[in-house]
Amino acid sequence: MASGDLKSLKTQFLEYLEIEKGRSVKTVENYDRYIDRFLQHSKITFPAKLTETSVREFRLHLNRQAGTSGTMKHKTQNYYLIAIRAFLKFLRKREIESLNPERIELAKVGARDLDLITHDELNRLMQAPKGPALQSLRDRAMMELLFSTGLRVSELVGLDRDLDLSRDEFSVRGKGEKIRVVFLSPTAKTAIKHYLDKRTDLDNALFVQMGKAVKSAKELRLTSRSVERLVKRHAIKAGITRKVTPHVIRHSFATDLLENGADLRSVQALLGHANITTTQVYTHVTDKHLREIHKNFHGKRRK
Repeated sequence: MASGDLKSLKTQFLEYLEIEKGRSVKTVENYDRYIDRFLQHSKITFPAKLTETSVREFRLHLNRQAGTSGTMKHKTQNYYLIAIRAFLKFLRKREIESLNPERIELAKVGARDLDLITHDELNRLMQAPKGPALQSLRDRAMMELLFSTGLRVSELVGLDRDLDLSRDEFSVRGKGEKIRVVFLSPTAKTAIKHYLDKRTDLDNALFVQMGKAVKSAKELRLTSRSVERLVKRHAIKAGITRKVTPHVIRHSFATDLLENGADLRSVQALLGHANITTTQVYTHVTDKHLREIHKNFHGKRRK
C-alpha cells in the first residue's frame, strides 16, 4: 500500500480515532499535539524514515524540558510515547512501512499515590450542601450520584434528566464509547428525586447551572470544571484541608467496594477500566485486607 507523508497520515489517524475508535474531541486534540511535537522535533516527513533513534532523541528532548522537579515527569513523557505508539499501530494496520510500535517502551514511573479522604471526611462532604434551596439539592444529588456510581465527571455532566428512578441501575457511555451499567443507591435516588422535583426549568440536562452563572452561560448544562469547583467549595465548607475533586469521590467509591469484600475484576467493570492494571492502583486496599486475613487466620494451631 502506498504510504504518503506523515502530515497527511497523522490527519487520517486523528479522524480514525474520532470516528472509528470513538475517542473524545479532547483526546484527539491531545494526540494531535503530542504527535505534532514529535514530528516537528524529528523533522521526518515519511513513515519509513521513523527509527528507534528518532524516538530516543525525542525522549531525550522531553526529558530535558523544565518541569516542577527540574525535568519533565516520566508520566508526562509517557503521554507522548503512547500517542506515537498508537500512531505507529495505525500505520501498521494500514500496512504502511514504519517503525514497529512494540519497539517503543514507556518510561518507568513510580507507584501512583491515590488522593483519598477518610470515611468521616466523605460523610462531612456529602452533608455539606445544606437546606432546601435548589442549588443545595443539586449539589447533594450530584455528589451522592458520584459516590453511588463511581462515574467520571465527564460522564456525570453528560447525563440527561430523564433518568429512570424506578430502577436501581442505568447505562452510561464512557471512554472509547464503551457502555457499562452503574447502580443507584437509595440515598442517591432520594437526593436526585428531591432535586428534580424542585426544578422548574425545561432543560434536558440532569445537572444545570444556577444563579449568576446562568446569565453568562451559553447552555445550562454544568461543565466538568463547574462540578470540580462545586466539589472543592463543599470540601472547604466541610473542613477538609486536602484537595478534593470528583475523581477523589470516584476513588472513594472503589476503595469502599474493595474494603467491603468486592473483587478487583468487579470493581474494574464498575469503574469502566479497559485494563485491570488501571484498577490495580487500588491494590493497597486489598493488600490491607489480606494482612487482616493473615493476622486473624494464620498459625492459630501452633503452640
